[in-house]
Amino acid sequence: MKTPIFDFVSNYAKQNGVRLHMPGHKGNSSLGIEALDITEIKGADSLYEADGIINESEQYASQIFGSDTFYSTEGSSLCIRAMLYLVTLLASENRQRPLIFASRNAHKAFLSSVALLDLDVQWLTSERDDSYLSFTLSANELDEIIEKAERKPTAVYLTSPDYLGNVLDVKKIAEICHKHNVLLLVDNAHGAYLHFLGESKHPITLGADMCSDSAHKTLAVLTGGAYLHISKNAPSLFTEQAKNALSLFGSTSPSYLILQSLDLANKYIEEGYREKLLRFSVKAKNLCKTLKNHGYSLIGDEVLKITIQTKDYGYTGNEFADMLREKNIECEFSDPDFVVFMLTPEIDDGMLDSFEKTLLSIPRKNIITQKPPIPSLPKKAMSVRNATFSPKELLPREECLGRVLAFSEVGCPPAVPIIVSGEIIDENALKCFEYYGIQNCCVVK
Repeated sequence: MKTPIFDFVSNYAKQNGVRLHMPGHKGNSSLGIEALDITEIKGADSLYEADGIINESEQYASQIFGSDTFYSTEGSSLCIRAMLYLVTLLASENRQRPLIFASRNAHKAFLSSVALLDLDVQWLTSERDDSYLSFTLSANELDEIIEKAERKPTAVYLTSPDYLGNVLDVKKIAEICHKHNVLLLVDNAHGAYLHFLGESKHPITLGADMCSDSAHKTLAVLTGGAYLHISKNAPSLFTEQAKNALSLFGSTSPSYLILQSLDLANKYIEEGYREKLLRFSVKAKNLCKTLKNHGYSLIGDEVLKITIQTKDYGYTGNEFADMLREKNIECEFSDPDFVVFMLTPEIDDGMLDSFEKTLLSIPRKNIITQKPPIPSLPKKAMSVRNATFSPKELLPREECLGRVLAFSEVGCPPAVPIIVSGEIIDENALKCFEYYGIQNCCVVK
């Protein structure tokens, strides 16, 4: 597998020439990586007008994933905005106003896209979930929802895997979407590796029309590296306009360091990654089995994620994370109920053994019976766009009952809002804010 981007930049760095172009460091070392940090000089191609080495590298990635694949150096957030813009273009061609049926655990990048593109959204909710981070949906349920809908959606937008490691049945859901001539978009930020698990479980393989992968989350790629995947069966407009869609929201100065890591990932994947991942998956499954036998409650079914429901073991998630931090183990995410660990084959046996021994050494305490408040679907006062662009003020949460949320100020992780812009803050929302430690709300004046 060739690595055209990395090879070009490496050769350029070796020339040690006079750099009278951006970046300002001119290749001089402070961090140690500056020599490989370039811009769109002659021969380096240009990400959003790619017809040279970047295009060649993206073609290799497309072959690997079996899709039309495009690079992002601004994470899945950029890919999500591009996906929704492409859906808007298609609806416009059909003289329709786009409507998206979206799972309520959508990332805030989805909400910013809705605000920027002024999309109509109908939220999909489930009473079976005990966290705002999760959403349960069967194909039959979706079939019934679309059948009963007064207005058929342009697309269904789902998050799978979610932040806690739950995976939806994308294959059957895709069949239902296509039965109704509806597109399926998947935020697959946590699942770039799913294509390489023996029989592929990647959304594109399973029938999604488009999906975003955060390559940096589970593959050997620098932070910010991501893929926009478009199915070969999707409308041709999507591939034709993909670069325009990405450039509409993306920086005109994409990072060549991130591009090189995406380029090298193609070689990394093709030279034994599948076998490495399968071997590591066995170790991860054995670790989960050991933890369960020890008394830990695990949730989710994603192979490279371990989510412990810590209250069953006698600790809050945040308390548990702090204990591990003292032992030099840093988790991906914690809240009052869960602690989440993301695994990859880059974790060697020594690290994995140390992690296991540490977890097994933590004494079990009495179960904490307190349950989290479950967010309801608040009343909508205005559109996401109108609320986002309205005059706003920041108030203590205690003063926000009955006010309209203007902007969802949520950190990442998990970057999933409890309620969204344009909704009225009710008593239940305030309980959720208190439980999850949200002190202030940005509301419409």
